[in-house]
Amino acid sequence: MELLRLVFVSYRWPFIGAVLLSLASAGLGVGIIAFINQRLIEVGGAAGALMPLLGLLVLLLAVTLGTQLALTLLGHHFVFDLRARLVKRILDTDIERLEQVGSPTLLASLTSDVRNITIGFVRLPELVQGVVITLASVAYLGWLSPRMVVITVLWMAATMGVGWLLISRVYRHLKLVRESEDALYKDFQSAIDGRKELALNRDRARHFFEQEYLAHANTYRYHIVRADTYHLSAGNWSNIMMLGAIGVVFFMANGLGWASASVAATFALTLLFMRTPLIQAVGAWPTLISAQVAFDKLKSLALADYHAEFGRDDAWRDWQTLELVDVTYRYPAGEKGEGFAIGPVSLRLTRGEQVFLIGGNGSGKTTLARLLTGLYRPMSGSILVDGKPLSADEWEGLRCRFASVFTDFHQFDRVMGPGGKAADPALVEEWLTRLQMRNKLVWEEARVVNTELSQGQRKRLALLLAVAEERDILLLDEWAADQDPQFRRLFYRELLPRLRAMGKTVFAISHDDSYFVHADRLLEMAHGELFELTGDQRERASSDAVAQIAR
Repeated sequence: MELLRLVFVSYRWPFIGAVLLSLASAGLGVGIIAFINQRLIEVGGAAGALMPLLGLLVLLLAVTLGTQLALTLLGHHFVFDLRARLVKRILDTDIERLEQVGSPTLLASLTSDVRNITIGFVRLPELVQGVVITLASVAYLGWLSPRMVVITVLWMAATMGVGWLLISRVYRHLKLVRESEDALYKDFQSAIDGRKELALNRDRARHFFEQEYLAHANTYRYHIVRADTYHLSAGNWSNIMMLGAIGVVFFMANGLGWASASVAATFALTLLFMRTPLIQAVGAWPTLISAQVAFDKLKSLALADYHAEFGRDDAWRDWQTLELVDVTYRYPAGEKGEGFAIGPVSLRLTRGEQVFLIGGNGSGKTTLARLLTGLYRPMSGSILVDGKPLSADEWEGLRCRFASVFTDFHQFDRVMGPGGKAADPALVEEWLTRLQMRNKLVWEEARVVNTELSQGQRKRLALLLAVAEERDILLLDEWAADQDPQFRRLFYRELLPRLRAMGKTVFAISHDDSYFVHADRLLEMAHGELFELTGDQRERASSDAVAQIAR
């Protein structure tokens, strides 16, 4: 199993130490059986055997507990590292890949998959100890009676063979359970994110509940019931067959005369000793299978490779021009329309400029913004900084130049300055006043406590956080669209000039034609192509942007 191999590679010596403890535990268990056989069964209750027996039992308890704790701690350390690596890989993965995977799948991986791996490793001690104890017990029984142990092992092999067939069915259904969980997480997200629409339209709510959620939930229930049924069948089969093995042992001893009654009693005692660990091992195996399914699902996400460091490249701190030269990008068929494409697009952005971009829905504005910021990588063409094409290793340097407020922005609550350090208090105070948010926010050190704000106020807070980062370029996607008329006027007439005075370059997607006069340049996206509006075209757009877009 690849998951166990990875644990061994990552924690080789602790794992070997835990296995050695398991061997010691198994050896002590078999030793106690041998002690009982020699001092209590064969001798018939020798005097003075009780205290050594109690001492061996206490020692076995300590070693067994130590073994289980060692394996459990090992598993939890592995799961901690796995979860941390997964989150870091998500942070390092290109946004286009994350969009292809989808939020429901990522959430299911971070919750369900990691949980299943955790449960698998919690049960790992049972599997390891069950296997080790079984092997040690079989070796001891072989020393007592080779003929009887052959039959016993064949009986146990048949038991485990049927159990394996049942477990393989568990594996198949657990894989289908995991696939259905993605659909359920998508339904959960729809129920939460679409709560307003579903509350207003009960017909849509009924259709969503009956036709979508219940269908996915029934699929999940079907496969999880089948998995549990086969799992319980495997456990019960193993339990009953182990009891049957004891009957076979006494038949071989008394009926066939292969061994004495004391050897048969020792066989029976050993099988009873093996029974619980073996059944626990059989019960633990499906959880490890489920953990392997979850691990395979994590691998299928095709996220970025793990790197411990957070790259931050300031090589372009003194940049003067940023250019897109014949850049193209196409979405995969079935996403964002039927393979919608933009380009070839060429754009030159000079430091300190304030550039506005207009365009209809689906024209490619946001895609262009993501290409400009380095969130998307062009399929062809190149991006130049001061005339030098960016290499793959310099991509992070481009992203480090931007702070943004996209339309689908996430509201963070902590103000951070350059390099992740504390933000400039004077700068924060200034922009709290300019954004008229001083009396709207409740602060706890550098964190905003009350983020339940109106959409316009949330955007003001997002702009505050972006300005506090002191990046060179601000990308604002329809930032003023949710502001009231008075504050929209303040944004264009006061905030943008202040940003210019601070040396900031602003690239804003905006359709507020009354304020196009404040832009150094006016661009338009139409059908995936980029145009610069000058002269009469710019005048027409400034008087009626809707007419310009609809032409």
